[in-house]
Amino acid sequence: MTEPATTRHDATAPERPVTRDATGGPAPGPRDAAHAVSGRRDAAGAVPGPRDGTDPGRPADPLRTTGSDRSVVPGAGPVSRPGERATLRLRETGADEPPRYAPEWLRLREPTDATARSRGLLDPLRARLVRTPRRADGLVVHDIGCGTGSMGRWLAPRLVGAQHWVLHDRDPYLLHFAAAASPRSAADGSRVTAETRRGDIARLTADALAGASLVTASALLDVLTREEIGTLVAACAGAGCPALLTLSVAGRVELTEPHPMDAEITEAFNAHQRRGGLLGPDAVTAAAEAFAEHGATVRLEPSPWRLGPGQAALTEQWLRGWVGAAVEERPDLAERADAYLAERLAACAAGELRVVVHHHDLLALCAPVDGGA
Repeated sequence: MTEPATTRHDATAPERPVTRDATGGPAPGPRDAAHAVSGRRDAAGAVPGPRDGTDPGRPADPLRTTGSDRSVVPGAGPVSRPGERATLRLRETGADEPPRYAPEWLRLREPTDATARSRGLLDPLRARLVRTPRRADGLVVHDIGCGTGSMGRWLAPRLVGAQHWVLHDRDPYLLHFAAAASPRSAADGSRVTAETRRGDIARLTADALAGASLVTASALLDVLTREEIGTLVAACAGAGCPALLTLSVAGRVELTEPHPMDAEITEAFNAHQRRGGLLGPDAVTAAAEAFAEHGATVRLEPSPWRLGPGQAALTEQWLRGWVGAAVEERPDLAERADAYLAERLAACAAGELRVVVHHHDLLALCAPVDGGA
């Protein structure tokens, strides 16, 4: 993986890290960002969030029309107003800059993600890590596509011993959030430190993971292509480290009470997730097969979101993104989807809606490169 910059951060220190761009200068903050549109959504259907200065909590009308153009609710993240662009790039120039996922959306989903992740994979992971050689500063954990760092905040306090987290993301804005809010201590009170690396998963290599004790990712696999998953798997296998990859969408959703359009919206959303060669709900199977081909022992566990009245804000945003993506895929659904979404949102507001969004977690125990346990 070609990494233009690395920023070390001690989670116990009060100062904030500066993530530097490829030229070595400070990466611009949100006020310097220009706006551009990207079609890529996250595992729950979210495109990167609204431009700075908008109210991310402001509700939008279901699939509201503006003039003669239909303005589809842009994903399950915080909803921007009709007509506003849904994503950010870092500069006016530089089309290779990544779109930015809204920190507000990532914060909104973090508690539900934390509850959903499988605890059943932790014991075999811990058993492997006990037999893993450690550096002086403890386990070395690489978090790929870390976003705001929610995986580290969930996992670091569940592992024993000192840890050093290497946070990877293409977006320096999110890396800043991740480093500033990285966990301070492990399960036994040992020190946890972190550094950030800006880069692209398409260029990840075993060399970039040299010395890694573990690779993690959350809500990542389903927004990757088969080639990108192959790159990730080959890097982990080449480095001989286990991988814990959580919250990959399974393509199944249950809503209470059932509605005749549920299956049609689900099918259209899943097709949208497969746009442009992305694997969407097929990703976890593809990853499991790829790891097995590299000789890894693979375990899968369910990790469903269970949304009820206590998660109404998340449910509302998820509904808007789920239905919005379905209509982007199948515009012929729009008129019926308007009524469907309005009905579901009303049930959500009344505390009557229950939703299960199915995901899978994957643990791959790759053979150590030194032939050890």
